[in-house]
Amino acid sequence: MHEPVSRRSFLEAMGLSAAAVTLPAPAFRGAPAIRRSAPATRAAELVLNGTDTLDAAVEGVKLQELDPKDQSVGYGGLPNEEGVVQLDASCMHGPTKRAGAVAALEGIKTPSEVARLVLKYTNHILLVGAGAKRFALSYGFKDEELLTPESRQRWLAWRANRGREDDWLDVPASEQMVARPTGTINLNVVDAKGDISSVTTTSGLAWKIPGRAGDSPIVGAGQYTDNTVGAAGSTGRGESNIMVCGGFLTVEHMRRGLSPTDACLETLKRVVAMSPDRLLGPSGRPTFDINFYAVNKKGEFGSASIYPGRFAVHDGKTAAFRDCAFLFERPK
Repeated sequence: MHEPVSRRSFLEAMGLSAAAVTLPAPAFRGAPAIRRSAPATRAAELVLNGTDTLDAAVEGVKLQELDPKDQSVGYGGLPNEEGVVQLDASCMHGPTKRAGAVAALEGIKTPSEVARLVLKYTNHILLVGAGAKRFALSYGFKDEELLTPESRQRWLAWRANRGREDDWLDVPASEQMVARPTGTINLNVVDAKGDISSVTTTSGLAWKIPGRAGDSPIVGAGQYTDNTVGAAGSTGRGESNIMVCGGFLTVEHMRRGLSPTDACLETLKRVVAMSPDRLLGPSGRPTFDINFYAVNKKGEFGSASIYPGRFAVHDGKTAAFRDCAFLFERPK
């Protein structure tokens, strides 16, 4: 077993991304990365003051879940095709070997908190839909409207561009359609004792079929923690991550001795190999993007993506952005 990480060394790594647009290769566009260091900074501050790694991670991502200007998660997240915001989240606590998750949760701003309650107070791992909402309400959460005016406007713009055979007005070809982004936060934390936790939260793929859940609420895909090894999580095209159980697979690569960065790259190679032809461009490369983030018990961290990207880390002193390792240059 690795020696515990020192208090002054690396404490956590966090990644946000709104990439992963599935389009034909000529039209490939990587949505802009949403770069936030606030969750990383908040989690690091709490861990330095002795807060449990899971509690620190949840408090970190809550900053974005409660921010109406962040359309990737929580309040103000982009809705499904019917204009309803449905949120997903999962978490794992390394020391206790427990996990909790919620999917398709409506009306609750902070799904990460509800996932933690599932972990702490039930013998289950995943609650979904109306059942997850009743569970949250039983703990005093408020049923609130999650769609902000800005998110509603983006949904209305998308709806107006769906197709010429529906009941909506045609839009001139010269008018750019709203991109169909995904948005997710994965936050991995390791403290001075070497205890590790991970949280992933999302509003999911914009304009999704109601009830769709991606990888974020799936333990072993959206995130995974093993307190003897490390933690890993993902942002990007959730379905592609589910197919390879990417969070679990990345941790297993680290168990075999790979560095966090190399572990992420190996998982990405599996993602590409498992991608069906309809998701590949003429060059054979994916028309979507996906990022993996990992930390190990020693406090070493890394991230990798299919195409170039960035991620945020905190070393106990300051937050900084780092370039991800990547497989391919971005199509032009």
